[in-house]
Amino acid sequence: MRMEEYTDVRIITDTIKLEQLLKLAGITATGGEAKLIIQGGGVSVNGDEERRRGKQLRAGDMVDIEGRGRLRVVQG
Repeated sequence: MRMEEYTDVRIITDTIKLEQLLKLAGITATGGEAKLIIQGGGVSVNGDEERRRGKQLRAGDMVDIEGRGRLRVVQG
């Protein structure tokens, strides 16, 4: 089984909140939908489950969204 590749999501700031990243990447349409996915335990950051929607992400962080995709935060 081949692992799904990461999709790069470019940010122009130093950090981005986890829920904002999900919206920017098109994983969710609203902040409410992002909140449900995150608080439901369906998201991991750098291999660790993350339930804080305000978690600050930086370039190089890897985000896995259960059943929805894999994202890599990149600067620029």
